Amino acid sequence: MRLPEGTEEIRGANVHGRTYPHRDTTERIIGCAIAVHRELRAGYVEGIYENALAHELAKSGLRVERQKTFAVMYDGVLVGEHRADLVVDEKVVVELKAVSELTDQHVAQVMSTMRAARAKVGLLINFHESRLVDGVRRIVM
Repeated sequence: MRLPEGTEEIRGANVHGRTYPHRDTTERIIGCAIAVHRELRAGYVEGIYENALAHELAKSGLRVERQKTFAVMYDGVLVGEHRADLVVDEKVVVELKAVSELTDQHVAQVMSTMRAARAKVGLLINFHESRLVDGVRRIVM
C-alpha cells in the first residue's frame, strides 16, 4: 500500500535508532501484547486477545479505553462513527487482528481510525503470527 506523504510504517522490530511520537508508550503496549501472546498463542478470535491485552495494559499502569467511538465528519456534517479496538493513554490507537496475513486493507483501517481519533501513532497487531513481533506494524502520521 502506498502511504500518504508524511506517513510512515515501521514493521516488526525495525525501530532501532528511530524516533517517533509516543515511542515509549508503543513499546510498552507491544511488550504487553507479547506477554499475552506468549500465554495464549495464536488461534483465538480477536475479542479474546482484546480482553487479555486490555487487562495486561491496565496491570502495567496504562490507561486503556476499549471500543472507543469517534465522530467522522465530512464537509462539516457528522456522517458516522468509527470505532477503535483500543486507545491507550489517549494517544495511541491499537487495532487488533487474528488473521493469517495483514493486508493493505488492515493498514488503511488503522489509518482511518487514527484520522478519526486525531492520533499521530497507531499500532496494528496480528495475534495469528507464531512470533508476535512479525505481526506488529507501527503507523506514524
